[in-house]
Amino acid sequence: MDYAKESLRLHGEWQGKLEIRPTVPVSTKEELSLAYTPGVAQPCLEIQKDLSNSYRYTLRHNLCAVITDGSAVLGLGNIGPEAGMPVMEGKCVLFKAFGGVDAFPLCVRTQNVDEFVQTVYNLSGSFGGINLEDISAPRCFEIERKLKEKCDIPIFHDDQHGTAIIVLAALTNALKVIKKQKEKVKIVISGCGAAATAVALLLLISGFTDITMCDIGGIVYRGRPNMDWMQQELSEKTNQSNLTGRLADAMVGADVLIGLSAPNIVTKDMVRSMAKDPIIFACANPTPEISPEDAKEAGAAIIATGRSDYPNQVNNVLAFPGVFRGAFDVRAADINEEMKLAAARALAGLIPDQELSRENIIPKAFDPRVGKAVAAAVAQAARETGVARCPAE
Repeated sequence: MDYAKESLRLHGEWQGKLEIRPTVPVSTKEELSLAYTPGVAQPCLEIQKDLSNSYRYTLRHNLCAVITDGSAVLGLGNIGPEAGMPVMEGKCVLFKAFGGVDAFPLCVRTQNVDEFVQTVYNLSGSFGGINLEDISAPRCFEIERKLKEKCDIPIFHDDQHGTAIIVLAALTNALKVIKKQKEKVKIVISGCGAAATAVALLLLISGFTDITMCDIGGIVYRGRPNMDWMQQELSEKTNQSNLTGRLADAMVGADVLIGLSAPNIVTKDMVRSMAKDPIIFACANPTPEISPEDAKEAGAAIIATGRSDYPNQVNNVLAFPGVFRGAFDVRAADINEEMKLAAARALAGLIPDQELSRENIIPKAFDPRVGKAVAAAVAQAARETGVARCPAE
């Protein structure tokens, strides 16, 4: 199938992938008076007395905003907010289909950090959570940090944290298969964008110690010129030997390569230079950093990609619907690091040790257990860390 051609045809027929439907009848005078005026005044007054009642009397308890500025849409780049709308709609469909979460797409016409933050904050009282989407680095880090400071609802940038959760889960199981310990493996990450940065930080929090980052300028090291503020922070937390050079230099003797960067930048010789039984996560989409066929020929023990036509797909739909479901179930004020770690453990644990193999390290996107398992783990972690504001029903 020509997906581009067929998708364009269908989008023309669909004219949007979402619609708004009432959940209550208004076919009689009594029904209208209860759903709207004069009866609606009473829940309004109850919310005025206590804003938390907005979760009880409105759809806010299950409503997530999916918000972009259009600056980094899929692999298309800075195409603007209106052009990003089909992706935001699609994301909302996935929220509902895989997590039972109602989601609404919002595309904001500004790429000024403070304007964007203020706009989202001003809207935040209508939603139970905010999913930031397709915002370029390093602005996305500053936007998320500022919104977390201002808002009392979960703020989650899926391009960062959804990817990090899946990678951690997949890597946990991959290491079991090849019998290596996380404290002893050398990891190289190709890329310094939103996803790569979040992956590095979550891996560090989870106990991995030897991580080296690379971008188009080569290895990230302390004192490297022309780094942005986030790269400078990463240089202090990674590459403890302060190695310099290019990606090929970093990969020598490495146990793991996590690619979140660009197509076809890794060669078979670079894979051959790695340690015995190397793990390759080549997640650039649709064309990975190295093809699975070439990686396998060069000796890779385990290979994952972002594609559905190969085993071990790193797919964010495994994370974000369940993460928000769990956060909403306990009305969490935040999605913190412990909740992300819990989500990764839940995902990894869905595959029993006896079923793990080189081509089975992460659940499939349509595995019906995923959403519930992630939601339950996230909700429990929210309770344990004190960000839950009500018990799960």
